[in-house]
Amino acid sequence: MTITSEAPLLLTKRRIWIIFGALIAGMLLSSLDQTIVSTAMPTIVGQLGGVEHQVWLTTAYLLATTIVMPVYGKFGDVLGRRNLFLIAIALFTLASVGCAFAGDFTQLVAWRAVQGLGGGGLMILSQAIIADIVPASERGKYLGPLGAVFGLSAVGGPLLGGFFVDHLTWQWAFYINIPVGIIAFAIAWFTLRLPSKKATQPIDILGVVFLSAFTTCLIFFTDFGGDSAHGWDAIETWLFGAGLVVAALLFVLVEARAKDPIIPLSLFRNPTFINATAIGLTLGLGMFSAIGFVPTFLQMSSGTSAAASGLLMLPMMVGLIGTSIISGIAITKTGKYKMFPILGTILTALAMVAMTTLAAETPIWLICVYLFVFGAGLGLIMQVVVLVSQNSVAPSMIGTATSTNNYFREVGAALGVAVFGTIFTTRLTANLTEVFAGAGANATDAANATASIDPQTLNALPDAVRDGVVAAYADALAPVFWYLLPFIGIAFILALVLKQIPLSDVAGMVARGEAVGGAEAEALEAAHHGHTGSGASAAAPADNRSDDARKEPEPR
Repeated sequence: MTITSEAPLLLTKRRIWIIFGALIAGMLLSSLDQTIVSTAMPTIVGQLGGVEHQVWLTTAYLLATTIVMPVYGKFGDVLGRRNLFLIAIALFTLASVGCAFAGDFTQLVAWRAVQGLGGGGLMILSQAIIADIVPASERGKYLGPLGAVFGLSAVGGPLLGGFFVDHLTWQWAFYINIPVGIIAFAIAWFTLRLPSKKATQPIDILGVVFLSAFTTCLIFFTDFGGDSAHGWDAIETWLFGAGLVVAALLFVLVEARAKDPIIPLSLFRNPTFINATAIGLTLGLGMFSAIGFVPTFLQMSSGTSAAASGLLMLPMMVGLIGTSIISGIAITKTGKYKMFPILGTILTALAMVAMTTLAAETPIWLICVYLFVFGAGLGLIMQVVVLVSQNSVAPSMIGTATSTNNYFREVGAALGVAVFGTIFTTRLTANLTEVFAGAGANATDAANATASIDPQTLNALPDAVRDGVVAAYADALAPVFWYLLPFIGIAFILALVLKQIPLSDVAGMVARGEAVGGAEAEALEAAHHGHTGSGASAAAPADNRSDDARKEPEPR
């Protein structure tokens, strides 16, 4: 590939923080939308008549996000990340308009998928750009705040969603993205100055196609298998199962032959990368399932309003933000990271065990304690495994490594939401049908009441029926956390054997010869501003760097 910039970019502290501001805006936009529908979901599916299919509001977004992650990562390495970042913001914002004006549940799910196509780029490119401009040895203090943004969204999303449901309409959960998206686009347009590139190898189109096919078949296979309308003995379930096997085999064959594969198979000969990625996958299985359904439990089982259920996620945000920032600073100071995923998986497991005891009579303060511990555990893991993955590969593969790590975490998340969400909704539908049938409704009326139940409808029911509905939600969700625990246990074992390797002190763009960093960049910037001639002289010292400075480090 060739770089179109005539001189290397000067990565001064001021420029790094300006770029970081643009990344924060993009990450906020993407992560907020993963959670904002959680408190609004009971109202949305109740009004649009999709209770038995509510899992697809989350799964559609995660599926689309997961499919495009490797594409953004690889294309960013090959073509540059600025234009891709702007495209992702624009796509996400336009899809938010579509969600707000969706006329039925199917349209809403379709627009949520389009949102995911933009959201996947925002998450991947934010993390990859940080790796481009900040050395791994200093990156913890930047990745910490990026993780904290996710924590802020984890509570801010449900809180906003609940507020909109209680005081406005559920459509405002999507209206809010429009001004945020416009602001994020403007910030990125004016501040995100990165070099563009040209591809020198053919784009791996077949790799993209087969990876997308594999991801889609995997999610449909698990969703259909756990769905009462299909089940594990349905022919369509096993057609998707066969499809994912065929797509996986074809993907491996294509990647082995591709000149520039979308996910190089050499990554899977890197034990440090494999370990960090496996931790992310198992964490994703449990993390998104819990985050997605806890607000629903709080609303329907504890009788909490949508706004209050969002506010009750505040302890989780405090825990996640606190440990994300603290661990990031500690890693920057010490260069050591191994202890944090170990401690994080222990805290997460303890919170999961506690959540299996949730019931309608569980005190609110105790639920807040559980959520704080859960958030603290996640904050010690999420950004650390990304840092380890980035640090284990050559600078030319930073985007690919970042996206592959995130891809497998999102595969875990999509699987978790599909499988455990299906378990939840199947149990819930059966429980609710039994409650309404027991209250004297015939089979048709019981099915209709089950499909359209929401918090407002719940409050209007007779006391006996309302108590039955509350018990149905409690019985459906709390046991699901037991199914998540084995995956957290696997993550703990993987964290124990995670190898501690030195963190690189060279930023990705500097290692690739696209930028000048550190004290040299500060000196050149000062010389540029103090010189009365052209800026050409400021770039000249960059040409005198040693061959070692230009040489790309070997994969670790």
